[in-house]
Amino acid sequence: MEDKLVTLAIRTYQRAQMIKTVLEENGIETVIHNLNLEHPEMAVGVRVRIKESDLPRALKIVEEMENAWEKIDEKPKTAIQKVLIPIDFSDQIPKAIEFGFHFAEVVNAEVVFLYVYFSPAFTISSSNDMSTYSISDSELLRRMINSANADVENMSNLIQKQIDKNLLPDIPFRFELKEGVPEDQILDYCKKNKPDLVVMGTHGKKESNELIGSVTAEVMESCVSPVFAVPMQMRLETPTDIHRVAFLTNFDQKDLIAIDRAISLFKSDKLEMFFLHAADKNEAWTEVMLAGIKTYFSNHYPNLTTNYAMLGTTDNLEILDNFMLNNKIDILSFNTKKRNIFARLFHPGLAYKLVLHSDTPLFVTHV
Repeated sequence: MEDKLVTLAIRTYQRAQMIKTVLEENGIETVIHNLNLEHPEMAVGVRVRIKESDLPRALKIVEEMENAWEKIDEKPKTAIQKVLIPIDFSDQIPKAIEFGFHFAEVVNAEVVFLYVYFSPAFTISSSNDMSTYSISDSELLRRMINSANADVENMSNLIQKQIDKNLLPDIPFRFELKEGVPEDQILDYCKKNKPDLVVMGTHGKKESNELIGSVTAEVMESCVSPVFAVPMQMRLETPTDIHRVAFLTNFDQKDLIAIDRAISLFKSDKLEMFFLHAADKNEAWTEVMLAGIKTYFSNHYPNLTTNYAMLGTTDNLEILDNFMLNNKIDILSFNTKKRNIFARLFHPGLAYKLVLHSDTPLFVTHV
């Protein structure tokens, strides 16, 4: 009976070639399906395939290689600072690009556009229930990648024209394409590259899109980097319109670091900070804590105007919405703690609720 080929791993072109070399040195016949024949050097999915009988030994070899690569990735590097902008060519939000370039100029970073695509599904063999890869799947994925490459070229030309016209800061930018689930690939990129900021677009409450909102919320609740969410319907036209920033605090010491990040990112001669605390009961010590935070940042930033307020519970988002509307808040910021997948599934956090409910831009840190 013929020994069928199975997919061992999906890696970038460079790492797939390295795996192939090592496996063949160990006597394991290896085949690479490069899905972007026109531009093999691009970081897209390349399938490494081997005979089914070689699978146990090959898995052990690849696991050792992956462990070695992980140790290399963890070593400190003098990397260029980055602002990451995840994109979907079918649904662009120009404001996310504009704000991303502006913040990249503030933190002296390059802009990295990340496009994540799904590959076609495997077909299942009825004989032994093993996955096989069909020619039609390969052709479909090749067309997807070629289309994405064309979109990258068009978008690059458009951005360069805006830079030449001084509509965008003259910031270095590049594109990366990844295969997989969007939120997983965005979080994996941030874990490995630690960008200074992630700028993502959302539809907001007037044009609710739960799929897009859930991706943004998932990234906001789990990302190691700060995330700035840009609603399509927000009233801000340009980053220079940011004057009033509200920070929702639970009096965690790490909130001070998160507030400092917000002040540094949104720095302006006319910046005004509002420190908010939401609780079911208003106790005397709550106002004392808020006043203390106000005094702390007033002393450290003499040109900063500071205010504080006590709100009801954040379970009622209308209270928060009314405060932001009445006080003309431009940005709502808060620090979020990482929660496990079951907690996020059955008890959606504040980030998820606000992404789908509010048209106010959100700045979330994970300190």
